[in-house]
Amino acid sequence: MWIMIAGPYRSGSDDPAVWAANLRALNQAALALHRMGHVPVIGVNMALPVIAAADDPAAYDSIMLPLSLALAERCDGCLRIGGASHGADAEVARFAARGLPVWRNLTEVPPA
Repeated sequence: MWIMIAGPYRSGSDDPAVWAANLRALNQAALALHRMGHVPVIGVNMALPVIAAADDPAAYDSIMLPLSLALAERCDGCLRIGGASHGADAEVARFAARGLPVWRNLTEVPPA
């Protein structure tokens, strides 16, 4: 399955070290899903290069969540990790609205 990993990235923090730690957690979950035989997808990983190409700090808000939500529409399920996150909650809501699974722990994800 194509599984989106939804979790905090910025989540109200202004600290790039927090952002890096959050991204590391998303990517670690992606690696675990890959090892289970799934195709892991992270909206942040899709959006960050596009935001960087825009070369405009204001572009973050107009790119990050819209791209992440569009990507969610292409996936078969969602793994929600980490703490509070408006963006991750919006991704989860997309899956729930489509009746697709949302897992809260890697142990809940079925094998590929």
